[in-house]
Amino acid sequence: MKKLKVGVIGGTGMVGQRFVTLLADHPWFELTDIAASGRSAGKTYEQAVGSRWALEVPMPEKAKTIVVKNAVDDADRIASEVDMVFSAVDMKKDEIQALEERYAKLECPVVSNNSAHRWTPDVPMVVPEINPEHLAVIPAQRKRLGTKRGFIAVKSNCSLQSYVPALHPLKDEFGLRKALVCTYQAISGAGKTFDTWPEMVDNVIPFIGGEEEKSEQEPMKLWGKVVDDHIESAVAPSVTAQCLRVPCSNGHMAAVFASFDKKPTMEQILDRWAHFSGRPQELDLPSAPKQFLHYFTEDNRPQTKLDRTLEGGMAVSVGRLRPDTQYDYKFVCLSHNTLRGAAGGAVLLAELLCAEGWLDR
Repeated sequence: MKKLKVGVIGGTGMVGQRFVTLLADHPWFELTDIAASGRSAGKTYEQAVGSRWALEVPMPEKAKTIVVKNAVDDADRIASEVDMVFSAVDMKKDEIQALEERYAKLECPVVSNNSAHRWTPDVPMVVPEINPEHLAVIPAQRKRLGTKRGFIAVKSNCSLQSYVPALHPLKDEFGLRKALVCTYQAISGAGKTFDTWPEMVDNVIPFIGGEEEKSEQEPMKLWGKVVDDHIESAVAPSVTAQCLRVPCSNGHMAAVFASFDKKPTMEQILDRWAHFSGRPQELDLPSAPKQFLHYFTEDNRPQTKLDRTLEGGMAVSVGRLRPDTQYDYKFVCLSHNTLRGAAGGAVLLAELLCAEGWLDR
């Protein structure tokens, strides 16, 4: 197949950098445009990022010489040069909403890592294995925007990517009633490294702005359904969350407690996890993990350092399933927050959109 030309707007930040690494040798997408703020515009990508390269992998050679454009001022030009853009801009919420809608109205589909449009009623927020059917709302969004091809699709918050995939295959069959989740989130979730955030060394901070609300509310949209021209959020199960920042470079861990209407056996839970797959696995998408959920039988797994890069950082690790005295069961989950949780999840979503024909010209 002919590769689709793609751009990254907000390409100099940590998630933008991750997008650039994932797209540099992608079998379906060709990275042709990188855009950022006016400070970076006109410089090569290597010059624009300079010493701020934050990833453990080197900057791709083919990205180094791409001349960075202005994400706002050059929007018309970028939209005319690419088949779609990935958005990872660092701006105020209303500015992000306006910019992403502008690209969509220029007939350039947008797959966004930002939270700005997650609650726009006709914008699908998709974890490809969980709610691919929400893409059916795109025609309604196009009608509102007055576009033939342009639209916005978003991925959910990075912390959800660890525990929602483990709860999802149990939800309907066993009637998931309530879940309590404590997340232990890496510093890259704040776009930081230990060099740029030395206060995090040997430290835990028991607050991440807005994160608990997102962790409790966004699963409801993922578990909702398309009704006419919008997505209607689910009203159950109830989820309560507490989110802590911990001194890890990458990887969000979650301690999960869950109760069910029809309490499953441990064997039934393990069986559902072992056999759970979704549309990405069916379609054999390039970024899809072969096994979405990996269960570890060892008492001390999953571990952030050992297991976050499982299947290219796109799989979810689960462990320590056991009965609980207050809830039915408790277990631990782990996902890579800038791969599955951010740029990797958005690239997988773009692959799904491509495979399902939403990016056709």
